[in-house]
Amino acid sequence: MTLSTNQAQTLLQDSITALRAGQAQQAREMLEAICAPDSGGEPQWLLLAHACRALGDDAAEEAALQKLLLVDKRHLAALLLMGELKARTDDDRAANGFYRAALNMVSVGTAVSSDLQPKLKQAEEFLAGAHGRFEAFLIRKLKDSGLDGNDTPIPVRNAIDLLMGRREIFHQKPSIFYYPGMPQREFYERYEFPWLADIEANIPDMQEELAGVIAQTQEFTPYVQGQPNRPRPNNPLLDDPSWGAYYFWKDGEEIRENTDRCPKTKAALESAPIPLIHERSPMALYSVLEPGTHIAPHYGMLNTRLICHIPLILPEDCALRVGGETRPWKDGEALIFDDSFEHEAWNRSDQRRVILLFEIWRPELSEAERGALTTIFESINEYQKPVEI
Repeated sequence: MTLSTNQAQTLLQDSITALRAGQAQQAREMLEAICAPDSGGEPQWLLLAHACRALGDDAAEEAALQKLLLVDKRHLAALLLMGELKARTDDDRAANGFYRAALNMVSVGTAVSSDLQPKLKQAEEFLAGAHGRFEAFLIRKLKDSGLDGNDTPIPVRNAIDLLMGRREIFHQKPSIFYYPGMPQREFYERYEFPWLADIEANIPDMQEELAGVIAQTQEFTPYVQGQPNRPRPNNPLLDDPSWGAYYFWKDGEEIRENTDRCPKTKAALESAPIPLIHERSPMALYSVLEPGTHIAPHYGMLNTRLICHIPLILPEDCALRVGGETRPWKDGEALIFDDSFEHEAWNRSDQRRVILLFEIWRPELSEAERGALTTIFESINEYQKPVEI
């Protein structure tokens, strides 16, 4: 039946009066007449949804809300009511989607009427509870599958942390050279490098050699130093020995005095796949972090290498964050990471921390790729060098 404008307006006012009086069935009948395809009136889907809710007809309420969201997919009240409906019918995933969409609307500045404020709070409380329920469910399913705690592979644990919002997504952002296709992995595991076992076995000998160096060294050379032919780096530890270095190889050159003083350390490093790049690599040193020193977040130059840390003096409360993961160093165990991710380190103890630091080729690179990269890096070094006459 086609309604005149006055008839539609009268029905609408009467339906609102009926709703307020608790006469939901009467209100529903009037609102269905207005919402009928041939009524000629403006559909009142939201009011119809309220009437159906008062009658406990979930299916009819959802149908009315879906009609409204087809017309206006960003209708805040409809999104909140759909979230509430889905939560009431134990569909956490759907409720999560509608509630999150509503809260996203508010976060970008959508106006909120006072009557919707309690429903927004309800949405936030639901999401917090659903988050915990989902995490508990997921952990239980993993446990049932035999993946519990430390038995769960680290990438799986990291993926769960990302899913649950406990971890931020980071990407490689080397400051100088980016090689496409490398895995986006902050840390590598010791068991992936069989040659590491020999180096770790030599830690006591390396610690003895380090003790001899320390006995003769009052202060280590600053790790971050300015160069006269380059802009000075914007680093809080510039020319500061709080982050010190004692090089065995620097810019591809062996520091003979130091390798002669530490022959067992030099021998241990021979098993590592260290790049050989003229004027660039090998690079190996003691990295010294004095008490209370913090290395600010920064990026390495390349993503074609990994950095290895062998702890030699390791006080408590020292750690390394790479991307979204923080790991402490452990006695007797190497730490391997990709320094092209944002990373930082700290020594919050009252003692000096010393590690043996060196770089290795990424294991994913073929011999042909390593050869090509060596040529590229050596060509970069050679470019615009003064010509000798």
